[in-house]
Amino acid sequence: MRTSPLSPAPAGAATINTSTRPTTGRDDGRKANAPADEPINEIAARIFSACAEVLRQQKANPFRVNAYVRAARTLRSLDADVTCILDDEGIEGLMKLPGIGKGLAAAIDEIVRTGHLSQFDRMRGDGSPEILFQSLPGIGPGLAHTIHETLHVDTLEALEVAAHDGRLDDIPGIGPRRTALILAGLADILRRGRRYRPTARAAPSVAALLDVDARYRRLAAAGKLPKIAPKRFNPEGRAWLPVMHTERGDWHFTALFSNTALAHQLGRTDDWVVIYYYDGEHQEGQSTVVTETHGARRGRRVVRGRECE
Repeated sequence: MRTSPLSPAPAGAATINTSTRPTTGRDDGRKANAPADEPINEIAARIFSACAEVLRQQKANPFRVNAYVRAARTLRSLDADVTCILDDEGIEGLMKLPGIGKGLAAAIDEIVRTGHLSQFDRMRGDGSPEILFQSLPGIGPGLAHTIHETLHVDTLEALEVAAHDGRLDDIPGIGPRRTALILAGLADILRRGRRYRPTARAAPSVAALLDVDARYRRLAAAGKLPKIAPKRFNPEGRAWLPVMHTERGDWHFTALFSNTALAHQLGRTDDWVVIYYYDGEHQEGQSTVVTETHGARRGRRVVRGRECE
């Protein structure tokens, strides 16, 4: 099946109304008419409620849906401001709250720092390193795309390393002054975010990821998956991107076709599958499965970065 933003949904395929999307320019879960001094607890609670609604529409595991519902309820019942809890006790203070584990505590921390939850974007197929890089001074859409496709970095931490080891200087249009500006922005954002780092743990096996990939592509080809309408590369707002939630053991998986600029440019939007995986505490990881185009594995499905496995 050829899947693209311009392809109509197959007959009988479920589509998802994305009216639960936030309506502000930041697209971060706030209401357009929300007062500037709105309590951060309510902002975070609304984002979590929106996460629950999106997952419910996508027919995700009720465990994940209810986790966000419980977290939103906890936030709305608090007398204390979560910012104060973070300042006084750090992430550990949030983890003492009912229904708040490591992953949700980290999500609250991100919302406090940025007013935004990147995981919410990813649930709707809108997550992108390019959008993340545009949060830095001196980086616009074109430069963000060039950085991502040239350096193959997906996080601010990886971009910081590239800036320090000189690789960023090799990007056309980036001189010493812009590098210094980007480094200053990275230092500010990452310093505020370094009160928490997820505990390292084993990722799902390659066999599990390939099994999820195979099931996703099979159901997408049959038109049996809900479809979402990503904002990127979708001017008509059409629900074209199939999404699948599934479980393997204690792992929760969300699979979508890649909606990156490069995937569209190379015509691989029906081949590259991005798989997000979450453990029981909602800590997130990510892998991409593609069809190898050269070498001994040509024609085989492989997990990028784990080909040897």
